Amino acid sequence: MERLAQYWDDLDDLLGAVRLCAERIRRFLLFVLSTAVFLLAVCGGMVLAVLKPPMALATATILAVVVMYRSLTSVRAGAASP
Repeated sequence: MERLAQYWDDLDDLLGAVRLCAERIRRFLLFVLSTAVFLLAVCGGMVLAVLKPPMALATATILAVVVMYRSLTSVRAGAASP
């Protein structure tokens, strides 16, 4: 019976350690996911530029306009509103 109690205690300690490391694991997985999405987008852009250059130029232009619009209309933290 003592072995079973020790086993459950060790299992509880293991789960507690995993919960303590959960935030670091989550951050690492989000970093890996965002890096994979970024690399996929870059590779897709290069393939699009090689296969259909006019479409790649149109896509890049639309993305640039969206980024400029967002930078002009977004609310910045700490900026005083009139």
